[in-house]
Amino acid sequence: MAPYIRLRQVCLVAPQLEPVITDIARIMGLTVCYRDGNVAKYGLENALLPVDTILLEVVAPLKDGTTAGRFIEKTGGRGGYMAIFCCDDPDERGRNANALGVRTANVIDHAPYHGVQLHPRDCRAAFIEFNHTEGSDDILGAYPPAGPDWQKFIRKDVTQALTAVEMQSPDPVGLAEHWGKIIGVAARDAELRLPNATFRFVKGASEIMSALEFRVTDAARVLHAAREKGHAVAGNEFLLGGVTFRLVA
Repeated sequence: MAPYIRLRQVCLVAPQLEPVITDIARIMGLTVCYRDGNVAKYGLENALLPVDTILLEVVAPLKDGTTAGRFIEKTGGRGGYMAIFCCDDPDERGRNANALGVRTANVIDHAPYHGVQLHPRDCRAAFIEFNHTEGSDDILGAYPPAGPDWQKFIRKDVTQALTAVEMQSPDPVGLAEHWGKIIGVAARDAELRLPNATFRFVKGASEIMSALEFRVTDAARVLHAAREKGHAVAGNEFLLGGVTFRLVA
């Protein structure tokens, strides 16, 4: 059996949580399932919204000198913050990353949850985290970072799924191969295909997580809602929380 790996969570970063989290919820027809008090020790606040079984998180710094704050300063607020994957053995994947020259930045051990975060400078473009929740191999099972009953907040009447993450780089093939080695998924045509989402690597001026692709029931309705909130819409996409929200039917 191939090693278990799924996209579990995508994290965006904003200077303030509002109005970003409320705009995402109202435009995309999503509901906040949890605000995690544990992130306060990192000088952050957050909110999470389930998009089917993938969690979309927004974090914001509460004080100066946070990693998230430095990330915003470095990127000018453009680009997603973290890609988080659930797997069988986060420590083993961390060791594999270390062997590639990718340092471990942080280890989170809150039983039954265990996570290994890698250094964004070594990952390039964004943080990568691997985690596992003991006794919860079901993608709809317990996931402590999203709260005790996150599954009850899943809504699919507007947004059905987060289908793809776009990564930008002056060397997209090189970044795809680098992330592929870290994650343990072979890059094909500058793509990493996971069971529940695809990472696409495209040409761009800087290395960032540039876009999220969502399958929606009515793109025109979502785009109208984005305009109503004052976001510039171009084609089937708009910018929010530092990334492009791209809609597909």
